Amino acid sequence: MVDTVSQYTERIERLADEAATVRSGIDPDPPDDDRAMDLLREGLGPTVVLYCEARTGESMVRFSEREFDLLQGALNDWLVAYAACYGTKITADFTITEAAELLVETHNIRDVAQLLTDVPPRQ
Repeated sequence: MVDTVSQYTERIERLADEAATVRSGIDPDPPDDDRAMDLLREGLGPTVVLYCEARTGESMVRFSEREFDLLQGALNDWLVAYAACYGTKITADFTITEAAELLVETHNIRDVAQLLTDVPPRQ
């Protein structure tokens, strides 16, 4: 990691702030599939896509340690809130890298969330 900031700093900070706010205030009436999908579309998806965008292509962005920590924290906050929509409490300690790899593989942010959290359980 480097100590400088990237051009993604403001977006990362915004996503991290939103994720922390949502996580601390989430109180759905499970199962709330619509709310879960909103969280994926508006939060988890943009968080993982930002990482993919920054780490692919011609200019591979090197995040500062703070930026990387914020991204990881946002990822895990979104996943905790997502799981809560199904009445499940999880301890999220996932990496943004594994989420990005799953997104590249599945092309579906809902699949990413389900594969990482096992919520809801596969049938």
